[in-house]
Amino acid sequence: MGLMDDVRRKAAQNPQRVAFYEGENPKILEVAAELTKGGLARCAIVGDAEAVRAKAKEVGVDLAGVELVDITDEEGNESFSKRFEVIPNCPYKSKGVRRHAARAMDRAFMMQRIGDVDVSFGGIDCSTGDVILAGQKIIGLADGVTTVSSAGIFDIPGWEGSEGNLLGFADSAVCVNPDSQKLAQIAVTSARTVAALTGWEPRVAMLSYSTDGSGEGEMVDKVRDAVKAAHELAPELKIDGEFQLDAAIRPDVAAKKVHRPSEVAGRANVIVWPDINVGNIGVKLVQNFGHANAYGPFLQGFKKIVCDCSRSSPVPELVGNVVMSCVRAQALKED
Repeated sequence: MGLMDDVRRKAAQNPQRVAFYEGENPKILEVAAELTKGGLARCAIVGDAEAVRAKAKEVGVDLAGVELVDITDEEGNESFSKRFEVIPNCPYKSKGVRRHAARAMDRAFMMQRIGDVDVSFGGIDCSTGDVILAGQKIIGLADGVTTVSSAGIFDIPGWEGSEGNLLGFADSAVCVNPDSQKLAQIAVTSARTVAALTGWEPRVAMLSYSTDGSGEGEMVDKVRDAVKAAHELAPELKIDGEFQLDAAIRPDVAAKKVHRPSEVAGRANVIVWPDINVGNIGVKLVQNFGHANAYGPFLQGFKKIVCDCSRSSPVPELVGNVVMSCVRAQALKED
C-alpha cells in the first residue's frame, strides 16, 4: 500500500472537519466536492455564500454535502462572535471579534480556535505571510514553539532508502536563514509531523556540506549547534549531524564518513536543510531529476493544523495535502 493509499484510508476512518476560506476559487470548490464525495473530510466553505454558489454553478461543481458558512449573514456573524469573544485569551476586543468574524480567512481560523473545525486550508489566493500571521494571532503556536516552519515528504521513484521510496524533508518554504535555535525547532517539529503522517520512528539528519567535522566554518558550526539544541529540546528523538546528504541516507557512504556510532547516519528518514536556498534548490532537483512527488509543504508549529498550499498545485495534489492534514489533525487529538 502506497503512502497516499494509507493516508486516505486513515482519513476515511475518522473524517475531520475542514474549513476552506477561498471558496470562489474553482480549485477549492473541486477539492471540497471531491473530499465530501469520497467521505475523506467534512467540508465547510467560509465566505459569501451567494458568490460561492454562483461560482460553483459557473464551473459545474456540485456542492452537495458541503456546508456554506455565510459571512454576509449578520445574525450568524453575531451569534458566532458571542461564542468566540468569551474564549480564554481571546485575541480581539469585542469590536475586533465582529470585524474579523466577517472576514473569510479569519473566520475559518476562529472556527478552528473554538473547535468547530479541525483544519483550516487555503493559500491559493492568500499569501503565505498572511496565512502565518493570522494563524499565529488566532490559533497560536504550540507549547514550547517559537518558530513556524514547514515539512514535506518526497516519493522518489526508483530510490530505495530506509523507508522505501519515501523521505521527509524540511524546511524549504518558510524559514529563510534559521539560526541554530530555529533549526533545532525545525528538526523537532518536522520529526513529529512526519511521524504523524507515516507512523515511522523519525531519524532526523541535519544537513551540511560537512560530515562530522570534515569541514569548518560558521555554516558548519550553525548545524552542529542546532544538533545540540535539538537534543536539549527533545532528547527522546533521534536527531544527528552534521551530515552531507549522501552520508545521511546511504549506509555505504555513512560507513566511510561517520566514524562513530549513529542511529541516523545512512538511515535518515527525515532531512533538514540548513537554509531555504538549499531547501528550495534541493526540492526542485529531486522533483525534476528524480521525478519525485513532493507532498507538502505542511506548515507546522501551531497549536492546530494550519495549511498553506501552493498556488500552482493541481487539484489532486491539493486533495492529497488536505487528506494528509486531516491525518495530522487526528494524531494531534490522540496526543
